[in-house]
Amino acid sequence: MAETKENSIRDRSVEKLSDRINAAVGNEKADLVLKGGYVVDVFNQKIISGADVAICGSYIVGIGRYSGKEEIDVSGKYIIPGLIDSHVHIESSFLIPSEYAKAVVMHGVTTIIADPHEIANVCGVDGMDYMLEDGEKSLINIQYMVPSCVPATEFDHSGAVITKEDIEELLKRKNVVGLGEMMNYPGVISCDDDVINKLSVTDFVDGHSPTLGGRGLCAYINGGVMTDHECISAKEAREKVSMGMNVLIREGTGSKNLEELIRAVTANNSSSFAFCTDDKDIDEILRDGTIRNCVRKAISHGLRPQLAIKLATINAARIYGQKKRGAIAPAYYADIVVADSLKLDNIEMVFCEGKLAFDKRYLSGTDDQAVSDKSDMSADEIEEINMKSVIARDTGKTDTSRVTDTVHLNGIITPDDLHVEFDPDKPVIHLKEGSLITEPIYLADPTGLVMLANIERHHNTGFIGKAFAMGLDIRGGAVAQSIGHDSHNITVIGDNTEDMVLAVNALGKSGGIAVVKDGKVIEFMPLPIGGIMTDLPALEADAQFDKIREAIELIGPGEKDSNSILMVLSFSSLLVIPHIKLGDRGLFDVDNNRYL
Repeated sequence: MAETKENSIRDRSVEKLSDRINAAVGNEKADLVLKGGYVVDVFNQKIISGADVAICGSYIVGIGRYSGKEEIDVSGKYIIPGLIDSHVHIESSFLIPSEYAKAVVMHGVTTIIADPHEIANVCGVDGMDYMLEDGEKSLINIQYMVPSCVPATEFDHSGAVITKEDIEELLKRKNVVGLGEMMNYPGVISCDDDVINKLSVTDFVDGHSPTLGGRGLCAYINGGVMTDHECISAKEAREKVSMGMNVLIREGTGSKNLEELIRAVTANNSSSFAFCTDDKDIDEILRDGTIRNCVRKAISHGLRPQLAIKLATINAARIYGQKKRGAIAPAYYADIVVADSLKLDNIEMVFCEGKLAFDKRYLSGTDDQAVSDKSDMSADEIEEINMKSVIARDTGKTDTSRVTDTVHLNGIITPDDLHVEFDPDKPVIHLKEGSLITEPIYLADPTGLVMLANIERHHNTGFIGKAFAMGLDIRGGAVAQSIGHDSHNITVIGDNTEDMVLAVNALGKSGGIAVVKDGKVIEFMPLPIGGIMTDLPALEADAQFDKIREAIELIGPGEKDSNSILMVLSFSSLLVIPHIKLGDRGLFDVDNNRYL
């Protein structure tokens, strides 16, 4: 069982206040001093040149001129607050929290606000406790929001239900800060009893309200919702900010909203914005980072570098009540990134609460082997070196017994189970690459279409939703996965039922992703943790995912981005994203909140 806030003890040495004060005033040496860097002042939006940053234990104690028991020369480099991802579903990376932390810390992230509603929809409270326990093995600061929508809507069949009483208990857990995204915004507006009961537990609530405005938005905010990460236009973002909401600018794998939303940020309203990734694949995380990628893109689209850093640090900290994080200042946690530029080029070191978590100067475990010039190295080689430079706790594996063997089908699936007759009077789902928005369209015949199915996998109900889809070109094969936001039933897509069935049955009891071509399973990635995560190290998970992407390209001629295919497939069953989706009971009209 995860520790409660009342009985937990942070894993850090006890620091005496007098020691910090004496080091700050110069009567004693600090434990560590970063010497002569360019300190980013997020409060005044300025750069303090040639300053030392003194650290005692977990805290920054002073900025100016200091001596330390240990000193590191960082002259010519920028000393930047640790980056904060204000909303992320760790599970979407396929990684468990301790491995996810290793992948993001090398790109400067020291705090994440995680919403584990993926694993909670499969395993309930046990799933959240697993995430809390495994997250404790990381040096980065992982804070959690309690999933508010398990299931996401009353129309979903999830693996578990989280009640008001569960939420009350989970809010007592260590590192739990509030209620996760309230996706059931129609339930808020209509005063659904269950939704209102959950909202009454806390006034710290994340939002999810794509395109919502006017009186509906006012009603939603009255439910206690303080954020939204689903804005798709600058106009929408400005309206939500004007209503007192904080807008989280999302740049993930499936949804990339930064280029549009950054136009809404001004000097006057900038404190109401932060960055998030929501859902991001492991290969993109290792290659580009998460919030580091947001900072770079924001700058490339005209945002001042200091302002981009502000959105990535102190803004997110303040929105989520992370006191003493997000700034280089006395009495703040020593969450620090040392980099060559404000664009976060060549991150050299990352500190988490004063502990060195990433050190690019030397390969971890080696005192004299400097990292050589990497101009001739492949991306995979660079990622491997970076991962070797991550300094992580060695605390053993987290017990997984409560979150494995989660696929329960009502017998073996057959081609007849997935067969669907084309009807020109029924809508086809238009799947769009790069967007989670799906449109209903009506066609005269099924030429060029693929078949899509959503299969309930938690309770042996036998429910299967079936439909035709347009927008993904799959020929001679199928892809099945035990990932289907948010209830995570099995989603499968293909151009023939025989291959679709083979892919589904290949998932077994543990779940994963299966690719079938011409009657053969050509690739399979096991995801034993809830059917949505692997317990492999990040690089090994990425290698497996590479093979899945390559296999999908063999059945998707003309499809260049297999990541996008998987992301679109993952969200085809999310019944709270406009306009039409496929649940385990058939086509669902999101706009009117009903099955067709």
